[in-house]
Amino acid sequence: MKSQLNLNKMKQVKEYINNELSKLERGIVATPTEEYLDEFAVTNGGSNDFLLMQLAKNYGYKLALLNVENEIAILNAEKYE
Repeated sequence: MKSQLNLNKMKQVKEYINNELSKLERGIVATPTEEYLDEFAVTNGGSNDFLLMQLAKNYGYKLALLNVENEIAILNAEKYE
């Protein structure tokens, strides 16, 4: 029974992540691919574009992790209700 509950929770987390990822493509500014960002940096010719691109990726990754962490905390809290 406990393993079935864990499977259900993991399914919920996967659904949540997929839902969040799909939102990235529907925003006012859609999330570009890494290839697009790389091409932009080359085309722009700026010396700091690569650094800014990496910072943006890191920040986005941090936000994603915080979102997942929050969802896991919510699911764990529901477990004890």
